[in-house]
Amino acid sequence: MDFSSFLLMRHEIILLAVILLLVVAEVSISSNKKSSVVHLAIFLFGIHTIAGFFKPDYGSLFGGMFHTNALIHFFKNVLNIGVLILLLQSADWIEEKIIQQQRGTEFFMLLFSSLLGMYFMISAGDFLMFYLGLELSMLPVAALAAYETTKRISSESGIKLILSAALASGVTLFGVSMLYATSGSIYFADIVEAISSDNLTILGFVLFFAGLGFKISLVPFHLWTADVYEGAPISIASYLSVISKGAAVFILMILLFTVLKPLMFIWENMVYILAVITMFIGNLFALRQQNMKRFLAFSSIAQAGFILLGLIPGNALGTATVVYFVLIYVFSNLAAFGVVQAISLHTGKEQMKDYEGLYRTNPNLSLVMMLALFSLAGIPPVAGFFGKFFLFTAAASKGYYLLVFLAVVNVTISLYYYLLVVRAMFLRQSETAIPYFKSKIYMKLGLLITALGILVLGLYSPLYDFIHELSNSIF
Repeated sequence: MDFSSFLLMRHEIILLAVILLLVVAEVSISSNKKSSVVHLAIFLFGIHTIAGFFKPDYGSLFGGMFHTNALIHFFKNVLNIGVLILLLQSADWIEEKIIQQQRGTEFFMLLFSSLLGMYFMISAGDFLMFYLGLELSMLPVAALAAYETTKRISSESGIKLILSAALASGVTLFGVSMLYATSGSIYFADIVEAISSDNLTILGFVLFFAGLGFKISLVPFHLWTADVYEGAPISIASYLSVISKGAAVFILMILLFTVLKPLMFIWENMVYILAVITMFIGNLFALRQQNMKRFLAFSSIAQAGFILLGLIPGNALGTATVVYFVLIYVFSNLAAFGVVQAISLHTGKEQMKDYEGLYRTNPNLSLVMMLALFSLAGIPPVAGFFGKFFLFTAAASKGYYLLVFLAVVNVTISLYYYLLVVRAMFLRQSETAIPYFKSKIYMKLGLLITALGILVLGLYSPLYDFIHELSNSIF
């Protein structure tokens, strides 16, 4: 293996270099200029994101433990775009709240370390690399969830997340050990050939699925979600909702469609049932939420249920629909969380009733939020409509028409509670409406990118065909 082989790990190496440069910056920059770390981190990660779009090489390393292909490379770029938007939206909060506590650099180091773990997780060629990536992706986020040390609810959020993650990790590892016991290998390529449908294998698969179900917030593994989102900083709640969930969905999809394909007669029914339960529970609980972070938490649970529809086919069509929907979900959910963060930073208000009359005082924020909610609801012609349409098409291609009908019912339910926020912003008036304020350039740029993403992917979406071609090349 020569040095050029390590270029297969281009994403990982560049991101590690960014982390090390931030460590050097933390030591070198004087305490009265720490705010420059924010600009440096965004600049370095922007370069990293751009570098990801150069044509890479594909192959495997370390005896098959690490591998990459066109689809994996593309999805890493999707994660990079999401994190870059999140950094832009979080810059003001970090400068005003975190830099004063001398913990700005640590925030970026933890966030990038978590992203590095996700890279390894989705590039894993065996369960050892998968598990190492899973742990590296989750542990830094638990620290970030408790990052606002002056707030008790933030500390509670971190404790709840680390305890829940520890339990899920143990369950996952126990399931992996059972799969190893029955197949005699931890390498995915070997497991495909040796896997059988005996009881121990099925139990191992169920436990493994449950562990990943925690990261995706599938019912009944969702109980931590609303509490953690409410207590964590908004940027970390959006990271958990979009980046962490997207990576977990991707690796689950790859494993189901390849390694665990012989067990499709089992997991197909599991996915069906979990999709229905997750959609209904997420939507029905979202109806009664007044806190915007809890509102978006249950919305993200419902969206996870919709994503499961794309797992039903178990082929290239399902892969393309899931990846395309996750891409749309990145822009839509980050747009909603970005508006919530901007308002919370300037006013401290996070309740739905506080948004009454927002259009009269802050029309631009209202329009971005409306676009985001319409996309999440699946209203044409914004991107979310096409994302859900392709998911429904994937499920219908296997004859699951009842599932598609139930999904349409849930779209109707979600439309109602998304419109509650739109009604509050555009139709309601309030004597204590949120006053007009101006966000800084980073926040404006972050929201602009999300709004353009929602519109462009809705009005012009040949990207789906491109993703479908990548999926066909893999399967």
